[in-house]
Amino acid sequence: MIVRPVTPAETAELRRAVLRGGRPVLLPGDDEPAFHVGGYDGEVLVGTGNVRREPAPWAPEQPAWRLRGMATAPAARGCGVGAQLLAALLAHCREHGGGLLWCHARTPAQRFYERAGLQTRGQPWEDPEIGPHVIMWREL
Repeated sequence: MIVRPVTPAETAELRRAVLRGGRPVLLPGDDEPAFHVGGYDGEVLVGTGNVRREPAPWAPEQPAWRLRGMATAPAARGCGVGAQLLAALLAHCREHGGGLLWCHARTPAQRFYERAGLQTRGQPWEDPEIGPHVIMWREL
């Protein structure tokens, strides 16, 4: 798999299908500065994710990055796509000042993020459109 920087538009269809159940995918902040990566199997986009500078709600003074839009095509799950994308995003954050990484993780992906060193903060909650989530974070 090749991991490379991409634009939000290049990943919109995958994010729409995987993260939004076919609903519109424009996420808050898609038009703001962010670092987006895509994972390609040949010419086919099989995964994506992005990070942007955004303070964590519980630590507004601390430098932080918010992880968003992690999506892996169903046929590519379990093959290390997400781990490679997350590694590229973590490297970008470290190279650009580090700090804290945080996200709203879907609870079915919680173990994936725990394997990458993220910890849970607070209690899970239900997003009425996309299901159960929990805040996760880690120091960079």
